[in-house]
Amino acid sequence: MYPVYLIYTPNFQISIQSYRVHSTITSRLANTMIQSKVVNKAKHAQSLVFDVQIPKGAFIHNFTMNVNGITFTSSIREKSAARQQYAQARARGKAAGIVRSSALDMENFKAELNVPGGTKVQFEIHYQEVIQRKLGTYEHVIPLQPGRLAKQLEVDVRIIEPQGLRYVNVPNSLGDHFAGITTLSKGEKKAHVSFKPTVAQQRKCPTCSATAVDGNFVVAYDVRREAKAGELEIFNGYFIHYFAPDNLDPLPKNILFVIDVSGSMWGLKMKQTVEAMKTILGDLRPDDLFSIIDFNHNVRNWRDDLVAATPSQMEDAKKYIQGIHPNGGTNINEALLRAIFILKEASRLGMLDPNSVSMIILVSDGDPTVGELKLTTIQKNVKQNIPDDVSLFSLGIGFDVDYDFLERLAHENHGTAQRIFGNQETSSQMKKFYNKVSTPLLKNVEFNYPRESVSDVTQNSFHNYFGGSEIVVAGKVDSSNVQHLQSVITATAANAGLVLETLEDVEGLDDFLKKEEHADPKFTEKLWAYLTINQLLAERWGEIRDHAFYLLFPTYFCILVDNDPHFIIHLEKSQENICFNIDSEPGKILNLISDPDSGVAVNGQVIGAKRHENKKLSTYFGKIGFYFKNKGLKVEISTETITLKDGSYSTSLSWSDTGSIIRKRLLVSVKKDRKVTITMDTEMSFLVLLHRVWKKHPVNVDFLGIYLPPTNQFSSSVHGLIGQFMPEPEVRIYNERPGQEPEKPEATMEVKGHKLTVTSGMQKDYRGDRVFGTKVHCWFVHNSGKGFVDGHYKDYLVPHLYSFLKNP
Repeated sequence: MYPVYLIYTPNFQISIQSYRVHSTITSRLANTMIQSKVVNKAKHAQSLVFDVQIPKGAFIHNFTMNVNGITFTSSIREKSAARQQYAQARARGKAAGIVRSSALDMENFKAELNVPGGTKVQFEIHYQEVIQRKLGTYEHVIPLQPGRLAKQLEVDVRIIEPQGLRYVNVPNSLGDHFAGITTLSKGEKKAHVSFKPTVAQQRKCPTCSATAVDGNFVVAYDVRREAKAGELEIFNGYFIHYFAPDNLDPLPKNILFVIDVSGSMWGLKMKQTVEAMKTILGDLRPDDLFSIIDFNHNVRNWRDDLVAATPSQMEDAKKYIQGIHPNGGTNINEALLRAIFILKEASRLGMLDPNSVSMIILVSDGDPTVGELKLTTIQKNVKQNIPDDVSLFSLGIGFDVDYDFLERLAHENHGTAQRIFGNQETSSQMKKFYNKVSTPLLKNVEFNYPRESVSDVTQNSFHNYFGGSEIVVAGKVDSSNVQHLQSVITATAANAGLVLETLEDVEGLDDFLKKEEHADPKFTEKLWAYLTINQLLAERWGEIRDHAFYLLFPTYFCILVDNDPHFIIHLEKSQENICFNIDSEPGKILNLISDPDSGVAVNGQVIGAKRHENKKLSTYFGKIGFYFKNKGLKVEISTETITLKDGSYSTSLSWSDTGSIIRKRLLVSVKKDRKVTITMDTEMSFLVLLHRVWKKHPVNVDFLGIYLPPTNQFSSSVHGLIGQFMPEPEVRIYNERPGQEPEKPEATMEVKGHKLTVTSGMQKDYRGDRVFGTKVHCWFVHNSGKGFVDGHYKDYLVPHLYSFLKNP
């Protein structure tokens, strides 16, 4: 938001000759200039204040005052020295100014000026800001409060978006008085907005001397994304990466509302909070879980556990909120710890969807007065107790709230804060804030940039991505690689596995710049050069490919082989998991997938533990080979390295790297010491997890696990130890009965013409928790899967890491 104020002493002998606001927005970067020309028509000195409110993220890069043709630039002084120098100049009747910034939020720019009689003064300030996307819109907001009539008043906004403009809108936010005065022209990539009311149009009434210009001037727009998720901008050795996928389904929320109901909330604040909460509760989705905690000197739960957002529960919650009567003190510490406990218990009991997003929304208007009073201790308590996957959002109500404290609480715990003014707008402000966080689309988003091309990245991991917003990453880029940059950017997320973004060469950029520079010779000085994500900049070392693509890889049930080695086959139709072990010998190679028609083979080489335990040698996969015959590519993953081979060409990454290799539309993406994701076109993906053990462990060794989503598009002839289950077999499980061990019931399973006795048990899926794993119920088939697996497991032994089965 860009509030602009010119505050003058109430003297009509000071007049505004001109008042101009010019903004140029290029790829969401707004360069704003505010200029005001003022004349003191009196014979004596008079004081005025030039006051500009700008966003925290804005960077002021120039401020000047021109007094009777002499230009003064601002300089930095120690606060007391600056005040003393200003006081001395003012006492001598000289023009002087002082720049102050608010110690609270650094949003206030102020110049106090003593103007001698007859003096002409021009103020001019320049600043930059990256405009953030909120609720699907970029908003450039300029509150205009000149305080009096201006002979020339002008707001000029120019927008240049190389990605293309989806829409530009200028709402009539200044009121009907100015209807029809604003002009808007829009092209494919550029737009121009102009607001130039005459003096007569500025007047509140035809005979009034007061100005009607008092409100927000708003320009709203969005860019074209089509199927793209992001855009990369390159300029002068730096890059900005914008990421805003919106074509995803919302994730479920686990949300706790923590509401201050102390005595200071009495009256309008509470009334507005209740009204906002009624609307917010009604907007919860059926797959959301929620509860309410209200607190004063005591802490109360509406429900002891999270509950589903059913119509009856939401109605009960609204009635509970309606019955709150504010009184007493403020125990923020205990209220937040209670909320954290409820979320942790829900997670421990398995109530939470693995893809869900957990959050706490704190609404408070004051400092703690009961319980723990020290703010730093409250922050420490919250930080130590809150799980890393929970976000804390803070709403501070009122002008006197300790907003800094609430902001620190939020920022330290993956959230944001907002000041809500305790007036008639409280309810709408609360609802607007909630709307910004009500639609989580991705969680734990991490960007991987090629290390040889970029450095000094501001931030490459983000806790959550909410619909209608945008993630912005910036850093340095090797300028010599801008025109021929060949690299891959990937964005991974816990719930969407992999979103692949790729870039093309920049010939389109040259054409665009030449055309614009022809129209405006200074255009290249103004514009941030850009690279659009809608084109594919292919391999780091190879040739340029033709199209961009992305793969969404949800963490649903899959087929997996992990540990020593345990096979877990998820049968989608029957919603059953079938497990079996293969007890092979170290050094042997087992075929997992053999699909000659699609040209894909996957094999695992067995390794053994360091020694026998209980007369048994545990075995694992120590090496996994992938052969993509149609592409002529081989990928070998061991516990030490990841290697991609293409004939005589070979390149490797170690597990200590985070990076990517791409060749012939095959992407191999490594996350340091954790996992490798292999993606072939949009048709197949494979996930390999690394399990590290203590090097001096007397028995255990490092090993690998492999996970396959059910969406992989193999041919109907696919086979192998896991490939044979891609066309899902018919399975019937019945006659569940007590087993030889009380905690392990047995049942009869009919499959492939066999009747097998299977045992109920638990295995581990290590995608979410690589150390302890997540327990998965399955029916265990004994004797190396005999009767469930076609033939004998030895039929799946192959001679090489890239072999197909001879006779599947």
